[in-house]
Amino acid sequence: MKEERPTSNVQRPTSNGTGASRHRGYDLEERLLDFAVRIIRLVDSVKMSLGGKTIAAQVVRSGTSPTLNHGEVQAAESRADFIHKISVCLKELRETRRALLLLERVPLTSELSETRSLVDETEQLIRIFATSIKTAKANALTESSRVREDSATEDSDHWTLDVFSEAMRSVEGAGA
Repeated sequence: MKEERPTSNVQRPTSNGTGASRHRGYDLEERLLDFAVRIIRLVDSVKMSLGGKTIAAQVVRSGTSPTLNHGEVQAAESRADFIHKISVCLKELRETRRALLLLERVPLTSELSETRSLVDETEQLIRIFATSIKTAKANALTESSRVREDSATEDSDHWTLDVFSEAMRSVEGAGA
């Protein structure tokens, strides 16, 4: 009997350099979903003392917020709206980082290696979002100095994905 291997019916681009860079933004979406799942699982391991309940509730809110707000970022109506919404994601990631450090320092969970791993992932996501904001602001300055004839038909998904792709390449290149 031939051994069957499970195959995925969904193909997703990866960050290993294959595939078109225009689609790399979807890799960030998947990464944020995985991050939120890990946050929820970590929170389930927190000791439910008064302090544990308080910090757990906060970290689950701030730690899942970037995933949910990222959908808003992708639907931004203008570059200014994009910058505002991505700034909200960055703010929530910074809050999550501090809450994770607090969970680790007390410690309020026995999952210290997972907490440390989540702190590291949060720091990478912070760099991606901060770089995306800088890129979007720089691009906004460049674009404001020229008139675009095709502005009525501009595809906002195109510049949104390009900004995230550039930020991810920058952060991944720094880690290599």
